[in-house]
Amino acid sequence: QVRLVESGGGLVQAGGSLRLSCAASGGNFNNYAVGWFRQAPGKEREFVAAISRSVSLTNYSDSVKGRFTISRDIRKNTVFLQMNSLKPEDTAVYYCAAQYTRKPGTVTIDTGYDDWGQGTQVIVSS
Repeated sequence: QVRLVESGGGLVQAGGSLRLSCAASGGNFNNYAVGWFRQAPGKEREFVAAISRSVSLTNYSDSVKGRFTISRDIRKNTVFLQMNSLKPEDTAVYYCAAQYTRKPGTVTIDTGYDDWGQGTQVIVSS
């Protein structure tokens, strides 16, 4: 089982940037698909971005496409979410998740993932 730890959240003004990290221990993270999800107060958890195993194909929600970038550092066993041009509506707790076995068509669905981190808070002020 992989342990996931997110970091990098914080308070930022609208238009600013943050980089979230998802570090994995207990397994080779590079063999797993990894997703970022977020949950705002009173709302359901929603998909943000995902990166596939091996070939590192990426997938983004329409709300963050062009502003957020997901990437993987193989040596550090870490996945990053670079968030630029942040908006107040990006305020949420951000979670990373790992998908151990290939499940076609499920990278945008939270039930397609096997393990989750504890989350990191992002607050974007207007």
